Amino acid sequence: MIDTFLQMPRLVKRLISVASDMVVLFFAIWAAFSLRLEQDLWIPTRGHMLVAGITVVLTIAVFIRLGLYRAVIRFLGDQAFLTIVYGVIASSLALIVFGYILQVPVPRSVPIIYGALAFVFVGGTRLGVRVLVNHPGQRHKEPVAIVGAGETGMALASALRQGTEYRPVVFVTLEPDHHKSMIDGLPVVTIDLVAKNIIKYGVRRILLALDPVSGVDRKQLLMELESLEVPVQTVPSMTELVAGQARINDIRDLDISDLLGREPVRPDSARVAASLFGKTVMVTGAGGSIGSELCRQILRNQPRKLVLLEQSEYLLYFIERELSSINRVEGLGVEIHALLGSVIHRRRCESIMRAFNVQTVYHSAAYKHVPLVEHNIIEGVQNNVFGTFNLAEAAIAANVERFVLISTDKAVRPTNVMGASKRMAELVLQGLSARQTATIFSMVRFGNVLGSSGSVVPLFRDQIRDGGPVTVTHPDITRYFMTIPEASQLVLQAGSMGLGGEVFVLDMGEPVKIADLARKMIHLMGMIEKTPDRPDGDIEIVFTGLRPGEKLYEELLIGDDPQGTAHSRVMMAREVSMPWEELESTLNRLMRASQEFNCRDIVDILKEAPTAFAPSDHLADLVWCNGGRENVDQGLTGDKVRRLPLG
Repeated sequence: MIDTFLQMPRLVKRLISVASDMVVLFFAIWAAFSLRLEQDLWIPTRGHMLVAGITVVLTIAVFIRLGLYRAVIRFLGDQAFLTIVYGVIASSLALIVFGYILQVPVPRSVPIIYGALAFVFVGGTRLGVRVLVNHPGQRHKEPVAIVGAGETGMALASALRQGTEYRPVVFVTLEPDHHKSMIDGLPVVTIDLVAKNIIKYGVRRILLALDPVSGVDRKQLLMELESLEVPVQTVPSMTELVAGQARINDIRDLDISDLLGREPVRPDSARVAASLFGKTVMVTGAGGSIGSELCRQILRNQPRKLVLLEQSEYLLYFIERELSSINRVEGLGVEIHALLGSVIHRRRCESIMRAFNVQTVYHSAAYKHVPLVEHNIIEGVQNNVFGTFNLAEAAIAANVERFVLISTDKAVRPTNVMGASKRMAELVLQGLSARQTATIFSMVRFGNVLGSSGSVVPLFRDQIRDGGPVTVTHPDITRYFMTIPEASQLVLQAGSMGLGGEVFVLDMGEPVKIADLARKMIHLMGMIEKTPDRPDGDIEIVFTGLRPGEKLYEELLIGDDPQGTAHSRVMMAREVSMPWEELESTLNRLMRASQEFNCRDIVDILKEAPTAFAPSDHLADLVWCNGGRENVDQGLTGDKVRRLPLG
């Protein structure tokens, strides 16, 4: 019957509503007189019938004018009930006025009794229909608990009721005073009793809906929820909601920052803005994980021009389209120039910098994946070392004011070619900084970036969704972690603070065990780790062994005497450097070995330089291991070896 009613044309439903209201309004008038006159069966006179008829018709007209019959009953809200209140008040006044005009006796208390009954009947019929229509659908929805009983939580509960997937059944509060209260018809329980109430209410999913200013210790909260074996998800941040980037009921997996387990480092926004506003800024590797986030944050600081350099056409297309959209929607007025090119090509880089009068360069372009660089040593050195050198020399020639290199914690006492090449890139900038003063060179080191391409978080998430196993290289492998926005903010902060030759590092808190991170993700996605003690678990963690060049622990500093800076969470280190003459000789030898495709000499040169490079494995370059070594021994070097044009 309900389905038949729902499938009726909209006009038929409205006519049924009008007819229903006319009936209940007539009944309300009769009941008001009966109660006032204390008669079990009050018989209205002809005059009373006339007044009642005019009042009901006028009331229906008022309801139509106020839009009551345009409201969809299953989604009835507060505004509809206010409309009923206004209509009932008008109806009560009409009863008084027409009784007076037609000289029909209407006791003074009757309009009051009638108004109360009319509101109950008109509103009650709609509430009853809404319950009948919605209740069967609610039963088929997945019951969820909402952590957070503030405005965000209530907004989420309201949105979920209107949706088709989730049914809120309980609020979880972090304030003991709210325990056993009711909010929006739902019980409220404290976090301490959440395990018992999850069973009681049959909760199958937990949704975080914390207010932005709640001041909740998210790390402690997740530790409480991790043991429940129920999926934990979150809703968009208030910033995303205000910007129109998401809706309150866009449920998604936990933010990467939640898994980090610490408060993100905040930049000195005023200082960063002053270093970017009205400037011409160039970002290399603009389509990568770090480069693209750098571009987003630089754009919102309103430089005059933003130059994007990227060798991947695919990535450049997407970041240029995204930035242009942000620029247009937010009215930033920034000139955006998307350019294809590689940092290896010095003349191309210099011509770009001169053409756009670039003032600041953020050098994010690099090969950063440890095993891939270990298997492709020549390209890794060419891109990371000589790409940085060529770009830096181009910056000096084009009178660029600031140059910031995005480095890595793997450059500290590296055990792989990638880390050694990034440390060599740092030495190049240190040497160039000492050789001249026109361009300020600085470097910024940070740990693994959660959510970037190659990050373990999206990999683990995909493995868990596929049913496992989750692959971890070693039970004790430990890493420092930060989010992409946080890393980008640090780079911008360093760009505004550098005076020449500094290496900036972030106080990143405690390192995180990769295996512990994997377990946390398994638990927070509502699954159980499969172990010898729990063979019936859902997801197994498999240890695959360290990859070539990989080490158990990463560091951020080579020296032991970091200095403070104007930012409380940013440290500065003047690491060991090379005199320019020695650096020039090393680079020429490295270029010669690279052009000869001699991976063995490249590794030896990187070890001799003050990089503290200590390879953990034998050479793993795929070409070298499959015949490249014999070609070098036989002198098959192809093109004539040339000297690197330094200085």
